[in-house]
Amino acid sequence: MTSPEHTPEHDALTPRQAGERAAAMLAEIRNAVVGKPEPLQLVMLGVLAGGHVLIEDLPGLGKTLLARSFATTLGLDFRRIQFTPDLLPSDVTGAPFYDQHSGEMVFRPGPVFTHLLLADEINRTPPKTQAALLEAMAEAQVSIDGSTRPLPAPFVVIATANPIEYEGTYTLPEAQLDRFLLRVRMGYLSPSQETGMLRSRIDRAAPEAVLRALGDPAQVVAMRAAVEQVEVEDDLLDYIVALVGATREHPQIEVGSSPRGGLALVQLARARAVLEGRDYVTPEDVKWVAIPALAHRVTLSPELWVRQINADDVIREIVQSVPAPRTVPLESRGVVAS
Repeated sequence: MTSPEHTPEHDALTPRQAGERAAAMLAEIRNAVVGKPEPLQLVMLGVLAGGHVLIEDLPGLGKTLLARSFATTLGLDFRRIQFTPDLLPSDVTGAPFYDQHSGEMVFRPGPVFTHLLLADEINRTPPKTQAALLEAMAEAQVSIDGSTRPLPAPFVVIATANPIEYEGTYTLPEAQLDRFLLRVRMGYLSPSQETGMLRSRIDRAAPEAVLRALGDPAQVVAMRAAVEQVEVEDDLLDYIVALVGATREHPQIEVGSSPRGGLALVQLARARAVLEGRDYVTPEDVKWVAIPALAHRVTLSPELWVRQINADDVIREIVQSVPAPRTVPLESRGVVAS
């Protein structure tokens, strides 16, 4: 009898196969999350690229529903932490406790030991507790009392954050912001989309849509492996380096992107190529992910806050000003390089 690990659905995937499965999952998620095609696609890119996602926006815009819908459709274990001012680091990672029956100290895992962790309103808790996620996000492991415990694979953090002007928030430190592969904004629905959302709620006669599980942890790992097969030409790498370098030289940016910004651009662009059914990256892939990948990694000059210019605007200007290459891989499925 064939074990689950070796069934065809867990075999290696080509980028096209991975893209088809990701597209089917997105279509299923859209049954629950209405009118948010771009945020949904960006979160899927984060999952495919093997990173963590920060969703920053006002309460009530569907951030929690989005995270739970991804966990259900991808077939991943799901845990949620509501970050509050009195939350302790051990409430996130777990802690040892004394077992009276055995007379020994036993480790009780925290909610971080899951496949998809929703860190809800992460900037409502003090920096010490925010930092408890750092090792888990960077190394997929937790170290407590001299012991290192690996987290399940895949491990994805989807964190939600209220805008920093919102009452009762703590600013996320730059080191933690840099751990997020991308930042996503939800935004309000248009009037027609909001009407459609209300109509869907009435028609299904239930608070939320029931989603199907179209994947499992092994399949998500296989889809990530397919992203690693996507080609990136040298001229595109030079373009990515130029974009990141421009953030360090821009007069309106006080602190530019770290090298992680370039890595994020590469992986997110490769993931977008997969979602588009390609095994090679184009300049448009890089441009499409530039703002989500870089805007949260830069610190603007203080005078821009007064003028209400945000990082998204500055990164958008950089993308428009840095020349993009016009070449694509020579062997790219019938596409000839210019």
